[in-house]
Amino acid sequence: MEQGLGQGLGQGTGPDVARVPWVSGFQRWPHDGTPKAEGKALRRPVPRALHDVLQIDADRPGIVESLEASNAGRIPGLVPLRVGRMAASPFAFLRGSAGLMAADLAGTPATGIGAQLCGDAHAANFGLYGDARGGLVIDINDFDETVHGPWEWDVKRLAASLVLAGREAGADEAVCRAAAFDAVGAYRRTMRLLGKLPVLEAWNAIADERVVAHADAGALTGTLEQVSEKARKNTSAKFAARATEAVEGGGRRFVDAPPVLRRVPDAEAAAVAVSLQGYLATLGEDRLPLLGRYAVHDVAFRVVGTGSVGLRSYVVLLLDHLGEPLVLQVKEARASALVPYLAKAGWETPEVEHEGRRVVLGQKRMQVVSDVMLGWTTVEGRPYQVRQFRNRKGSVDPASLAAGLIDDYARVTGALLARAHAHSADPRLIAGYCGKGEELDEAVAAFAVAYADRTEADHAELLAAVRGGRIPAELGI
Repeated sequence: MEQGLGQGLGQGTGPDVARVPWVSGFQRWPHDGTPKAEGKALRRPVPRALHDVLQIDADRPGIVESLEASNAGRIPGLVPLRVGRMAASPFAFLRGSAGLMAADLAGTPATGIGAQLCGDAHAANFGLYGDARGGLVIDINDFDETVHGPWEWDVKRLAASLVLAGREAGADEAVCRAAAFDAVGAYRRTMRLLGKLPVLEAWNAIADERVVAHADAGALTGTLEQVSEKARKNTSAKFAARATEAVEGGGRRFVDAPPVLRRVPDAEAAAVAVSLQGYLATLGEDRLPLLGRYAVHDVAFRVVGTGSVGLRSYVVLLLDHLGEPLVLQVKEARASALVPYLAKAGWETPEVEHEGRRVVLGQKRMQVVSDVMLGWTTVEGRPYQVRQFRNRKGSVDPASLAAGLIDDYARVTGALLARAHAHSADPRLIAGYCGKGEELDEAVAAFAVAYADRTEADHAELLAAVRGGRIPAELGI
């Protein structure tokens, strides 16, 4: 009997199907039941209207205690900078408190459908970056907290962040709530669309400007064009031109620019440089000839974004034979802040062999196109992720959008989040649960407004603690 590819993989049909061996890792066909029906059935034990629930535990830690716990293990001298950045606004506070929100989400309803989570899917963690051929992709772009868990957690964090960003931008309350509502609606409709597409088409969908058309966000086009223009110039070469200087005898080195960039002692720089050998072993062999044409010239410490301030993060300057730069970022990877609360909510949390590997694999599971130089390494016993620095990266600041654009941006981010989740969760299953109506949209929007109010109260508590000297902060940096 001749076997086609599908038959050899246990996917055959017709009278010979029983004779075709089933290959582990592939599904039997036909299925018993359908994912859509399975998702729809979950509405009975977990009604969609229940997603408006926000119940704060009585034993929830205070803000100072929560921050002190999340600051453990960070570089002490940078902790006041992190606190100062979080004190800037309620939206900034939310950006730095993924763990606190996970603690609050642990008691909320969930369907039990798992997906690879961003873990920190707030509205500022979406943006543009370059692909290997010089094009620009729009997608989620921060994965420090990535882990497998309930898809609802990412959706609710995104929705709450949009309410806070809208309030900071000066939008009225109806606009802020509408942004959360529209983000969930775009997520739901995108899941439905992906569930109807051929698998390969769905897998590779919505990684470029077409997401704007799909999300009915045409008013955002001008803003994205401006961001794209800046992103194309945001390269290693531009950063190196500003952050380095020529040295006698050839080559370049970083220049101190406190508090963000500083040179490091030779032994520390050598430890980072040596760790790149381990990093190379995490890349595909096809990348090795490319990186083999660069030489390491210098290493510096560079402070990173709000949630990561205080972690160890380095930039490594490499030059090719023409002196053209490539800058790599070697950033400390800690355990996801979500893990303790996933366990509390009854989710299995497998042991992680290397936190940098977790971040990289989570990113690749969610993005359609990822940085070709993503990898991981270990420096002096600590796990790190490695990636290109300033790889034509650009982003929209949701807190500075005009009120009329916030809902457009919300729809784009909701669609992108659905596409990312659909790589690890069957979109038919989630779409079956979400349905065609707006019941889920209404419920999560209500949750988002309530959580934004909770975050504003948390932020006020932080400001009072800073003013009262209970926790040090460097404000305005």
